[in-house]
Amino acid sequence: MAVPDESKLKLYARLMRFDRPVGTLLLLWPTIAALWIASKGVPALDILLVFIFGTIAMRAAGCVINDFADRNLDKHVKRTQLRPLTSGAMSEFEALAIFAVLCTVALILVSLLNRFTLYFSIGGLLIAVVYPFMKRWTYMPQAVLGAAFSWGIPMTFAAVRNEVPPVAWLMFTASLLWIIAYDTLYAMVDREDDIKIGIKSTAILFGEAVPWAVAALQIATLGLLALLAQNLAYGVSFYFALLIIAAFFMYQQKLIRRVKTPAYFAAFRNNIWVGFTLLAGVVMEETLLPFLA
Repeated sequence: MAVPDESKLKLYARLMRFDRPVGTLLLLWPTIAALWIASKGVPALDILLVFIFGTIAMRAAGCVINDFADRNLDKHVKRTQLRPLTSGAMSEFEALAIFAVLCTVALILVSLLNRFTLYFSIGGLLIAVVYPFMKRWTYMPQAVLGAAFSWGIPMTFAAVRNEVPPVAWLMFTASLLWIIAYDTLYAMVDREDDIKIGIKSTAILFGEAVPWAVAALQIATLGLLALLAQNLAYGVSFYFALLIIAAFFMYQQKLIRRVKTPAYFAAFRNNIWVGFTLLAGVVMEETLLPFLA
């Protein structure tokens, strides 16, 4: 049951996960890194602000529609039983109204960009809406989430260059594989409950091979990021960032070998620093080093 004295404002904030910014940061860092690449340095302030606030709005909208889709399932999962919608603390109408407001905010923001980006954003919205239902039909819903979370990458190129070059799709693919890896770790937290209620995930699909599957995805991510660096003619500083990311991945592997729920969640959260390191490496190559040269 929900906390009796919890205000509506706090309930809405929890529904949108404003009290848990991890997902927003995981979405934000690669998007801003892509914007830096697309801009070949410091991006225009107005475009930067559109993507920052647009990312926040769309992540919140994704959380709302996810909870709406899972409102009858979350009550059977220990971690999600107290979420506002499934606990009955708010109505379905309220959740859908909040979702509509968030989508409207995102639409207003993207309308400030060029028409190509506006049209391109429709694909991202459709993927975000479809994702919550995929866990009923496929053991790879993490791949759909990866596409949804990575959609901001090609959008940044559309906004800045009015085109989506191959390098954008290369970064998109690297991001997608990385997201499958870390969301598999997240899904491990609920795996036993998900099996009982029939929810599918890569955590169930990979079974006992989860650490190895995640390692393979992490290695593939590093390989694609190295290929990205080669295409962008990046130097030592970015490859040093990749070494740091590899160290984070090894740390995550060490954590999940304990095969305990808290370890999987800690490994998942560690990916905030992976995204931040990627952004730092891009900013170093695109802005700081040229400025110092």
